[in-house]
This record gives sequence, C-alpha cells and structure tokens, in this order.
Amino acid sequence: MTLDVVYLRGSMAAILSVLRHTACPQSVQFHFVASSAVDYLNATITSSFPYLSYRIYPFDGSRVAGFISTSIRAALDSPLNYARSYLDRLLPTDGDGCPRRVVYLDSDVILVDDILTLAATRLPETDTVLAAPEYCNANLTAYFTPSFWSNPVLSMTFSQGRHRQPCYFNTGVMRIEEWMELQKRMRIYELGSLPPFLLVFAGRIAAVDHRWNQHGLGGDNYSGLLLHWSGKGKPWARLDAGRPCPLDVLWAPYDLLQTPCAFEDS
Repeated sequence: MTLDVVYLRGSMAAILSVLRHTACPQSVQFHFVASSAVDYLNATITSSFPYLSYRIYPFDGSRVAGFISTSIRAALDSPLNYARSYLDRLLPTDGDGCPRRVVYLDSDVILVDDILTLAATRLPETDTVLAAPEYCNANLTAYFTPSFWSNPVLSMTFSQGRHRQPCYFNTGVMRIEEWMELQKRMRIYELGSLPPFLLVFAGRIAAVDHRWNQHGLGGDNYSGLLLHWSGKGKPWARLDAGRPCPLDVLWAPYDLLQTPCAFEDS
C-alpha cells in the first residue's frame, strides 16, 4: 500500500480488516510506500499495531513529478499515486532479482475475506505477470481524449483482441513512462495513473473474481470480498460530516483514527 497522512485513516482501517479476516495474520507482511512524514506514519502504525510485520519504503516523488499532467481531479495528480509503477525497484527481491508475489491494495478498501486466498491467485505460465478483476464492458472513451482516438497509431493499442479490455496494474515502469511523456505533449488520457496502466497491460492479466474489487461503494451496492470506496467520496469524511452513505456503516467498525492527528513532516 502507499501511505500518506491524508489517507492514513483509510489505510489503518484496511490493515485492521486484513488482520481480522485472515486465518494466519502472522504470515502477512505489509509493505508501505511513503513520500513524506515517514516518522509520523511509522509511529502511528506502531502504536496501533505493536506486533505488525511491516516496512516503510521512502519514495522520491520528484522522480515522477515531471511526467504528471493535470487530470480531472487534483487528488489524482499526487506523485505517490504513481509509486505503484516502481514497486519492482522498491520491494525486496528474490534470487532472480524480482520482487516476490505481492498484493497491492488502495487505502480506501476493506477486506472481508482472507487475503491469503487472493494472494494464491494462479497466474498462467505466459507473459501474464499480474492478476486483477477484469471489466470487459468498460467504456474506454471515458479514459482517453479525442486526440487519442483520432490518432490511428495510438488507438491501435486497443484494436487487437483482448487488448480491448480495460485491465490494469503492474510494474512495467519504462513503457508506462513513455506513455506519460506522450501525455505531457498532447494529452491523450484522463484520470491520473490508471490510463497508462491500461495502455501497457490491458488484456494481459489473469482474471480475478469481481468480488475481490467491489468498488463504487458511494451507492447501495454490496456483494464483495473486498469493499472499495473508489471515487471522491471517502467514508471517513462522510461519517465526520454526519452525512454517511448507506454502506459507510460497513467501514466504521474498522476506523482506528476517528480524530485526525496533527503531525510534523519528516
């Protein structure tokens, strides 16, 4: 997980949900990527989870800041949103120089099943190197600009078979940075860090049951193993304002930081 002060309250709830629902919490190790306030974040985690096995990896936001163009929401422009592109350079590696299998989680999720089951997802013995829920009927026009679709060379990226599918997420850093550089020159997509992942990995993932990403929980839909409050509205903010959505009550029992704390950047 990435870790910052703004979303720390959500991250703490996510951690608690993982530990509460796994059969073997001592076998779960957390890896956090943070770009600032590392001392504060470390102290908060330690005080709440004294026996948690974890490590924080500092991330230099300047390494990616130059690639980022403004998106439709300011929150998507944070360099830390792009840290997942660099996990292969940050996390511990095995004897072959590659990170071990990892499960990446956003800070606005709650797991209600054993994360070890998700971690055991089978990857086919092909060039597939990631697994994620597939949303094959997504409207890709919402992610990319008319400049992208009107350019036959660019739009060809989604023209072949399963590459039409908006599947996402991996650590193919160099190719992702090429798309980000192009975005700076001619603005070909919206929505922050997701579109470059779609361009690189769409159609090349192992499918995961959709219940492992029950997203869009600002509404009334609920039937998942991992509950994801994706979008602008976060449950902790709505609870504090006294205007919760119906399903925010599912998040509340995991809330360990009900009162935001002051901090000093480190």
